[in-house]
Amino acid sequence: MNRKKSLIRSNELDEIAIEDMKHKSKVRLGFSDFSINLYENTKDKILTELNATEEDWINPKWQLKNRISSVDEISKYADLTQEEYEDIDKVSEEYRFAITPYYFALTDFNNPDCPIRLQSFPDIRELEEGGQLDPMNEGQSNPSGRITRRYPNKLIINVTNACPMYCRHCQRRRLIGNHDQNISKEGIDESIEFIENNNTIREVLVTGGDALLLSNNQLEKIFYRLSQISHVEVIRIGTRVLPTLPFRIDDELAILLRKYKVNVSTQFNHACEITPEAVRAIDMLVDHGILVRNQMVLLHNVNDDKYCIQKTNEELQKYRVIPYYLFHPKEVKGTKHFQVGIDKGLEIMKHLEGRTSGMCKPTYVYNSPCGLGKIPLVPIQNIEHEKDGYKFTTWENKTFIKNFRDD
Repeated sequence: MNRKKSLIRSNELDEIAIEDMKHKSKVRLGFSDFSINLYENTKDKILTELNATEEDWINPKWQLKNRISSVDEISKYADLTQEEYEDIDKVSEEYRFAITPYYFALTDFNNPDCPIRLQSFPDIRELEEGGQLDPMNEGQSNPSGRITRRYPNKLIINVTNACPMYCRHCQRRRLIGNHDQNISKEGIDESIEFIENNNTIREVLVTGGDALLLSNNQLEKIFYRLSQISHVEVIRIGTRVLPTLPFRIDDELAILLRKYKVNVSTQFNHACEITPEAVRAIDMLVDHGILVRNQMVLLHNVNDDKYCIQKTNEELQKYRVIPYYLFHPKEVKGTKHFQVGIDKGLEIMKHLEGRTSGMCKPTYVYNSPCGLGKIPLVPIQNIEHEKDGYKFTTWENKTFIKNFRDD
């Protein structure tokens, strides 16, 4: 009798899983034949156009030197309409853009809603009114050097404004400017001296821009000085090179990060960014014992779909990256078209309950204005007070009562 009930329940769960699988199968993956063919075809065109080799392609310096940064360069590989050409050109006069050949080659040029394109190509909607240049109020959270401090025992050092690819949803687009520029030695000294003189600081995030665009020698100088401060227990680095410039990750860098026990925070926003090249970079880090966590941004038309979020986080778990945060998009000037309602994020988080592993569920957070910190957002509470106990709601919206006398 118990086995019969168990089989009935198992069949019910199969129906849910099969329905989920049907929807998840529509999410574009970086390992799919479609994505790999797109990549290889555009890659070949770029190599031919630039008279370059396979060895050039996997060289991060070559990738940075040959970033696509004008509409004329885009039009060499994509059939833009006259309107698209003019729109990209107009936006690029206001907001600089640059795309590594690697990331550019992941673009589905036939899909105007391609997640790669939406995140990297300038969009005329960036010129719409609304948003703020500094919604996090980082300018008022800077006690010294290039520090941002919003919490009692941790802070950020912004070491560069440079990135491999300038995401169109970037929270610090005000700092991109017209030139890539690393923090000066004086700025580093002032920042580290502040940390030395404040023994409340136990965790330091080195970020930017993208901190991994600094040379290994520059990084080691920073890591070494931080490691000599007795009250600094954790060093983290913020980077998006894994999805945008995975060739930056090599054995030498992994050994350096391991030497100083540096944790890595990265940002994959869609499963199509999780490519064979990106996974090679992930493996390089994780095999050296480096903790890699993902901080995804919820973006309209890019990933604001419950099955897309589920599949992307399951892919990350499969390749040993821990889903950490799902950020509600910040209201940055020029990013209004990426905004989504909080209800959408809550719906996604509710969907993940019970339908995927706890290891695949990030914390959904909203960054409060004026630099007041992150607020975890959760779906409608699964517990309610009753007269004689508690009413619980499961992931299937089934309810049960636990009486106080049962304790």
